[in-house]
Amino acid sequence: QVQLVESGGGLVRPGGSLRLSCAASGLTFSIYTMRWYRQAPGKERALVAAIRSTGGVTNYADSVKDRFTISRDNGKSTVFLQMNSLKPEDTAVYYCNAHFEYSSTSTRDYWGQGTQVTVSS
Repeated sequence: QVQLVESGGGLVRPGGSLRLSCAASGLTFSIYTMRWYRQAPGKERALVAAIRSTGGVTNYADSVKDRFTISRDNGKSTVFLQMNSLKPEDTAVYYCNAHFEYSSTSTRDYWGQGTQVTVSS
């Protein structure tokens, strides 16, 4: 059974930092592209950051570039999201996603349960 368990969310003041973790089990972690999404109240879930299975290739939403950093430890089957210079608009539930492409038309996705991040003074 595949499990993705996020942790590290919480309440932080504007300008502060948080580090989210997502521990995976039940899958071959190293072959999956790992992504962080977020969903704010009343908004659709949106991609925040992604890291490829190999090579460490990353990409970020424009809104978080230069503030957030995604990384992974394949030995520990864990992906991280370091969030700096947090803003109130970063408030959302953050979800971990494991994504694998068998082909251009066949993919597999697993999701964590989400962790709340609230940025407020």
